[in-house]
Amino acid sequence: MPLYDTTCKNAKPKDKPYKLADSGGLYLLVQPNGAKYFRLKYRFLGTEKTLALGVYPETSLVQAREDTKEARKLLRTGVDPSMHRKAMKQALMEQHNQGKAEKEALALSFEVIAREWGYRKVNNWDDITNRSKRMLERNVFPWLGNKTITDIRAVDILECLRRVEDRGAIETAHRTLQICGQVFRYAVATGRMERDITSDLKGALQPAKGRNFAALTDTKQLTPLLRAIDEYTGSFIVKCALQLAPLVFVRPGELRQAEWEHFDFEAKEWRYLVTKTNTQHIVPLSRQAICLLESIKPLTGNGRFVFPSARTPNGSRAMSDVALLAALRRMGFDKTEMTVHGFRAIARTILDEVLQFRPDFIEHQLAHSVKDPNGRAYNRTAHLAERHKMMQKWSDYLDSLKHGTNVVSIKKKRVK
Repeated sequence: MPLYDTTCKNAKPKDKPYKLADSGGLYLLVQPNGAKYFRLKYRFLGTEKTLALGVYPETSLVQAREDTKEARKLLRTGVDPSMHRKAMKQALMEQHNQGKAEKEALALSFEVIAREWGYRKVNNWDDITNRSKRMLERNVFPWLGNKTITDIRAVDILECLRRVEDRGAIETAHRTLQICGQVFRYAVATGRMERDITSDLKGALQPAKGRNFAALTDTKQLTPLLRAIDEYTGSFIVKCALQLAPLVFVRPGELRQAEWEHFDFEAKEWRYLVTKTNTQHIVPLSRQAICLLESIKPLTGNGRFVFPSARTPNGSRAMSDVALLAALRRMGFDKTEMTVHGFRAIARTILDEVLQFRPDFIEHQLAHSVKDPNGRAYNRTAHLAERHKMMQKWSDYLDSLKHGTNVVSIKKKRVK
């Protein structure tokens, strides 16, 4: 039966919290202390969620039902009401003294929709070091954040990007345009925009100069790097991350955001979702990798992340994206010599040219798309037994470099 205001008013507390249901997922939660809260239960992408709608009687039953209708309207367009509210709150924190009309307009502003997209689509969006969020906050929000998204023209976006180009950050301008395009496509998908206007800016920016990630693929240069990492005297957590990087050669963001729950020590495997392709990936773990993880587990094993941020001792946030780069710089390796991503190029080159493993084994381990002769993509478990052997031999080879045994030098090259 639907609720009545008298039902809400006369609801008495009990020993335990209990619910009085209305319709559409709305209910009144009555606490043992007598407090009464309106809540909305709903499902989004198969997950059950709860949205707080206010405290009774400050929030009336009529208002709670109106809020329920608005939330249901968002759900019909593919928007999570909780994420939308979070985006609105963040945008309102940046702008004070907004009236009712301004708040209603703000709900369709570029900033709110961009933050809503970020909460839903971008890993670790709340992290202050998140690159996508920083680019929007620095390059777009100050000029277009308040504007209703349907009022924004392609030339408005271009003006923002020209400011980025003027300070010499050509690649950042291209990346900012890509992010804006994702926001506009999200707005189209959720029924708040007719088309992605960023497609009109194709060719409008200065061409970005393509470059490979610097990597020391010559073993004569790689050996000092491996030894320098082992002798690093900075943060123990940063040192462990740098020691694991060449053993697993995953993307830097995947290394930093590695979570303990994804490691299976019995199977000697690390299974996680590849952020770039949104597919499952398996990393076989060598004896050396297992030993390294076991050495750091007493320090960070009670938290979520294997390599947590130094600013969050409880392990609730991952290490900063600059921590590993800064460590390489302190060891004397500048950006033209080595990057964290460069460990992937090192592995790709040496596994092929020195250890002579099959290229498809290597490409699978790099989480690149690999297809069979019929054009079908292999699944994530393809060649898993062979990849286990390859990863162990790779770790043994790196040990031989550090200890000065069985070293084969190859011509230096760079690989993306």
